[in-house]
Amino acid sequence: MNYPTLEDYVGRTPLVQLKRLPGSLAAERGNVVLAKLEGNNPAGSVKDRPALSMIMRAEARGDIHRGDTLIEATSGNTGIALAMAAAMRGYRMILVMPENQSIERRQTMKAFGAELVLTPREGGMELARDVATRMRDEGRGRVLDQFANSDNPLAHYEGTGPEIWEQTGGRITHFVSSMGTTGTIMGVARFLKEKNPAIRIVGCQPAEGAQIPGIRKWPEAYMPAIFESGRVDLTENVAQAAAEDMTRRMAREEGIFAGISSGGAMSVAVRLAQELRDAVIVSIVCDRGDRYLSTGVFPA
Repeated sequence: MNYPTLEDYVGRTPLVQLKRLPGSLAAERGNVVLAKLEGNNPAGSVKDRPALSMIMRAEARGDIHRGDTLIEATSGNTGIALAMAAAMRGYRMILVMPENQSIERRQTMKAFGAELVLTPREGGMELARDVATRMRDEGRGRVLDQFANSDNPLAHYEGTGPEIWEQTGGRITHFVSSMGTTGTIMGVARFLKEKNPAIRIVGCQPAEGAQIPGIRKWPEAYMPAIFESGRVDLTENVAQAAAEDMTRRMAREEGIFAGISSGGAMSVAVRLAQELRDAVIVSIVCDRGDRYLSTGVFPA
């Protein structure tokens, strides 16, 4: 008998209806807000999907072989997911990340056996990406490059998008997602638009001055190569306070313990539910809240 392995449980995450947050106005307008709970993946985030996809597809092409060293720049979730996937598949994993990321993220990566290279916080993810590239050029390992690797959005085109379509019975009208590497929104948008071009794709980026883990507004020189602006119908700016408040409300009012980028996207989804009529709005809940406890977003 062949038993399932851990990688068999990446994906197929729950889609649940919010009962309290949308409020009575949304109900009067016939709107439904649904949360795709990606924290239910084995390593706790939506990034499990592209991490496994990038490693297994690179293996299949013969680009990497077990025992190789992999290098990746990350702000957290992709690094955790890659560390898990590398442990499962037999790779040495070096993760390059800004030093100001939460201690829970760093500890989780190390628990999976990854090695960390911390870069000065002032340089942000841009510096982390530069350092990873330099390490690759020095021959210290292979960079999978989530920002330019088509295997990233492909995981969502083949997995997340079809799941949402099936779970809503094809009734989805709006898809809301934070934008970081943009792999999730690119892959899901491509699939959903093929099914129904009328579906609106809403991307969330940080408002001026906001520092929201997992949501980025990239300088032009660092814009992810996988990003295609034409796949996003509407871009919404998310304020720090709105993201953090919604993150706390999701836990208190819906029992959904999630990270700050999820709160940012959900704040947009709930607002849309006050404005639209007869809409089925799906928002990605990227990860779990336990990796943000030290940030102070949740009351002690």
